[in-house]
Amino acid sequence: MAVVKLENVKADVDRHGNARYYYRPPGYRPGIGIKLTRLPGFPYSTEFMDALAAAKAIPTSPIKIEQPGASRSRPGTINALIARYKASAAFLKNRPNSQTQNRLMLDKLGAAFGDLLIAKFERRHAKDLLDSKASTPTVAKRLLTLLNALVVEALDLGWIKINPLVGLKVTLPKSEGILNWEEEEVAHYRTCYPMGTMERAALELLLNMAARREDAIRMGPAHVKNGELTYTQIKTGAHLTIPLLPATLEAIAALGPNGHLVFLLNDSRRPFTEENFTKWFAKRCRRIGLDRASKTGKKLSAHGLRKATCVALAEAGCTDQHIKAVSGHMSLKEVERYTKGVRQKLMARQAMKMLQAHQAAVAQPEGN
Repeated sequence: MAVVKLENVKADVDRHGNARYYYRPPGYRPGIGIKLTRLPGFPYSTEFMDALAAAKAIPTSPIKIEQPGASRSRPGTINALIARYKASAAFLKNRPNSQTQNRLMLDKLGAAFGDLLIAKFERRHAKDLLDSKASTPTVAKRLLTLLNALVVEALDLGWIKINPLVGLKVTLPKSEGILNWEEEEVAHYRTCYPMGTMERAALELLLNMAARREDAIRMGPAHVKNGELTYTQIKTGAHLTIPLLPATLEAIAALGPNGHLVFLLNDSRRPFTEENFTKWFAKRCRRIGLDRASKTGKKLSAHGLRKATCVALAEAGCTDQHIKAVSGHMSLKEVERYTKGVRQKLMARQAMKMLQAHQAAVAQPEGN
């Protein structure tokens, strides 16, 4: 997809790889009633520019939106609170995947406690809910986050006077983090999936770009220029330009034209969704025996290749700033989580060399 530099024009790619363009009015944000206007044709064409001019001429003022479900909920109930929260900026600012997960969790909460007045929702109710998720601490933590958001909304509305959740916490077990790939595992994957396969192209892109899945599945020919790939990370908004390694260029060229705006396609020859890509890549790993798991049960994954690239860069002597320029992490602290072990190993090697040099100097006979 070509980069379009027109004021208030937004571009994206649908699940079929087709480019779409919209006029986004000044002051637009989800949930306030101002809508995006779909623009026909291609940027700078007569059809496109006429439609853009017409869209700009339309007055834009927020319209009153009724929260979904609000008309069916008794004021002051948890269902009414959930309906208001789903329509709030705090909910809508989350990524689509997070919105989907939160919506499912809120719907379950509504099914269990929806008709209960929030003023009668007690601490014991929250503790029971969290205890029911004790076997899945990450789910319990997300649930507590949502409960806190609902309580804050209720406090702001004056529906309650006291926060019943004060002091409630969910402690996550100590995690090893994402499972890193060993060099032998990457080599085995390359042996099993030669150039020309979608599996190989996915691996080389993920390794070269230290990319997250949501970024890798959206990369295409339009992002490449003069041997470099430029893209904007979906999670952080970081704008990155990264040189393509020979192996990546070869893997992309071996795929050939596919009629889409992205490199990676699923088995139906259509662009991946994020969840679909995660499952597809995991199956390709298990198929060739890459089934290693951490003590906490985490297995080799596409995201593990992002960590593998950061580790490889650290072992090559790159600074954390260098690594951050490739990975797009927002802070050096995030990079250090991936490279801490490598830094320790490198420093230990240097320390032993210094010790050996010192011992050799001490053992040197005087006068020699």
